Amino acid sequence: MDGDICATDTATTPPDSDPARKRRVHGMLKLYYGLNEEGKTVDQAESMNPCDINGTHFDPEVYLNKLRRECSLGELMDQESCMVKQIRSLDSDMQTLVYENYNKFISATDTIRKMKNDFKKMEDEMDCLSTNMAAITEFSAHISGTLQDQHAQITKLSGVHTLLRKLQFLFELPARLNKCLELQAYSQAVSSHRRARCVLQQYSHMPSFRGIQDDCHAIMDKLAQELRQKFRDGGSSAEDLSECVELLLQLDEPAEELCDKFLSHAQSRLEANLRGLEAELRPPLSSGPTSVIDPSIGPARRLSAAPTAGSPADPTSPGNPFLSSSSRTDILEFIDRGCNEFVSSLCLVIASYQELFVNRPQEGNLASKDIPHMAIGKLHAFVDALATCYFSLVERRIQEEKSVGDNSLLVRALDRFHRRLQAVAKLLPGSAVPSQGTEIVVRAARERIKQYLAALQSFYLDSLRDVRQALAAPRLGGSSAGGGSHLAGPATGKDAPASLPELLSSLSASILNQIKSVLASVHLFTAKDITFSNKPYFKGEFCSQGVRESLVVNFIKFVCQSSRQFCESAGDRGGSTPPALLLLLSRLCLDYETSTITYILTLTDEQFLVQHHSPVTAVAALCGEARGAAQKLLNHYVKVQGLIISQMLRKSVETRDWVNTIEPRNVRAVMKRVVEDTTSIDVQVGLLYEEGVRKAHSSDSSKRTFSVYSGSRQQTRYAPSYAPSAPMDTNLLSNIHKLFSERIDIFSPVEFNKVSVLTGIIKISLKTFLECVRLRTFGRYGLQQIQVDCNYLQMYLWRFVSDENLVHFLLDEIVGSTAHRCLDPAPMEQSVIEVICERG
Repeated sequence: MDGDICATDTATTPPDSDPARKRRVHGMLKLYYGLNEEGKTVDQAESMNPCDINGTHFDPEVYLNKLRRECSLGELMDQESCMVKQIRSLDSDMQTLVYENYNKFISATDTIRKMKNDFKKMEDEMDCLSTNMAAITEFSAHISGTLQDQHAQITKLSGVHTLLRKLQFLFELPARLNKCLELQAYSQAVSSHRRARCVLQQYSHMPSFRGIQDDCHAIMDKLAQELRQKFRDGGSSAEDLSECVELLLQLDEPAEELCDKFLSHAQSRLEANLRGLEAELRPPLSSGPTSVIDPSIGPARRLSAAPTAGSPADPTSPGNPFLSSSSRTDILEFIDRGCNEFVSSLCLVIASYQELFVNRPQEGNLASKDIPHMAIGKLHAFVDALATCYFSLVERRIQEEKSVGDNSLLVRALDRFHRRLQAVAKLLPGSAVPSQGTEIVVRAARERIKQYLAALQSFYLDSLRDVRQALAAPRLGGSSAGGGSHLAGPATGKDAPASLPELLSSLSASILNQIKSVLASVHLFTAKDITFSNKPYFKGEFCSQGVRESLVVNFIKFVCQSSRQFCESAGDRGGSTPPALLLLLSRLCLDYETSTITYILTLTDEQFLVQHHSPVTAVAALCGEARGAAQKLLNHYVKVQGLIISQMLRKSVETRDWVNTIEPRNVRAVMKRVVEDTTSIDVQVGLLYEEGVRKAHSSDSSKRTFSVYSGSRQQTRYAPSYAPSAPMDTNLLSNIHKLFSERIDIFSPVEFNKVSVLTGIIKISLKTFLECVRLRTFGRYGLQQIQVDCNYLQMYLWRFVSDENLVHFLLDEIVGSTAHRCLDPAPMEQSVIEVICERG
């Protein structure tokens, strides 16, 4: 087998191969079989076995000895046959690699050799061409030299003949001109005179030529007078008028005077068209409000006519401010008349003027006067002056378009206006009229966005007014029906909270529908069939700064800012804002922060293909503003509701004689009212906010007993033997306990859940109760009454807060402060307190 291997290597390896080539070939084979530099596969662990034929430590002698010992003769023959096949396969791959590279090298060599042959052939052809060109040049020079003498004689005779013909023409010129004047062949007469004018002027010192010149001048003056009269009449055709102007210019008629006469005649007709347009603007407007939104047909009027708490703003209602109202003049008809009369006439004047004074080829003396430059300057001034008057009328008419209902009519009118002005741009390149017209369209679009923003703001405020009325309606019905005393507080009726989710859903849906409706109307400015939609402004700034920023973002900011104002002012017309409205708006702003703002801006970006080339308001910034408004509204709601309950507690403490009060037999009515109102608030907040997280409650939360001193002081500290020094010691212990107790922030921001809101309200209420107690002096029965009231509050309030220890601490403070202010601190037994509270 060794002999076969050696024979195969000798047959397949070239005799002049070097070690570097062998390594390169082996490297290719290793790469093909997935082997690394050590000769093993990537995922194969390094083998130290000398019998591993694929390992780096392979030993042929050991491998053969092992095969002889372990294998039979048949197995040895099979092993040899298998190894021979593998060797031949490897040799075949090596030959393939060598032959492929060899063929590529041979192909490259042939290509270089062929290029050398082609370039050599091209050099031979260029040398031959150069020789032929030199021979042709030499032959041409020889012919020119041979014919030189005869050419000079022919040229001299031809010059004499031409001179004689010119002299004959000059002598016959006056008769020729008179004949042309009789036949009204003005063009031929002017052409003949122009041919002879320079010669007559040059030889005017000779009597014969002077006579001819004088006769010609008299005839041409008469001809010029007839041409001027024909130009002034203006009744000729366009071709005759053009010919008349051209001949006058050739007769040295002042070009400026001709231009002024032509433009003056055209101006009178165009000004008549403008006066007709202005007459349409003069009739007085029909009576009625001129604002964008008519407040008399707003959502508030709809609700007063048919109160529906569930739909504060019905977009299909006839009173919706977005529906179109009757207009005094159809703007599309106005633009059509202006385009068909004024713009069309102006384009006709421009075309005729350019044909007469600008585009006509200038020859001879006319070319030196640069008439086109002068004429085009006068034309620009003429067009700009009339276009300014026309644009002023158009803008006045656009400003009268106040209705934000059907936007398609305005867009079609602006499109037609812009489209017709493009004809001016084609006839008069460089004119400022098309750009000024585009600016009018841009200003109209910007003003339209402002109108839609004002309409959205008005709609939002009217919707809030409807919601406010819907919130007030159940309270009025409940009080007139003889409802309980708990209906006296704002937004605490049993019927009012039930409609809060419905009102929120209807308000949010109606606002979103109006935003979509406005976006659909504004999107007409960017429709593909609108000519000005491909302008850079409508592709970029209109979409990003106009629609996104000035309309959508500003409206969202307005919603947040107007909601904040309910926290900063006392409300409209001096009335306080209903707490339920604060709660509803806080939830609305929170919903905007979580989803609505992102949805609206994404819809705007997709619908208008907004590309943020210029800085725009980030979604995160708007969401942060909405969340801040929601937080402020919810904090204000907690403050308002807390102050309502605090007012009841304050009056109940200040109007009672706590020193001479009777022994308590039941819970005071105000405490029951506090629990009822807190329960009502809990139901109200639960309609819009989630439950929230509470700390684990102890098993005896409702059975907590209160000591007459707060903190670590125990009931046993009040022994029957009351020593004068005891208050000093207990005060000291109470103050030391407060140093190490957790501080309670009464007006801290609340979280967006029911538990946090109720916790904030209860903190404010109990803190007020505590401060009122500290300002009063109590007798024995007064202290006992406070104990009963605090125990009753503890029985019900602990379930509303996130941490029951907060209620325990504040109630402990109330009872302890009462004991400090008590003249005869004799606390009531806990069993008696529980009996009174259960009975109450």
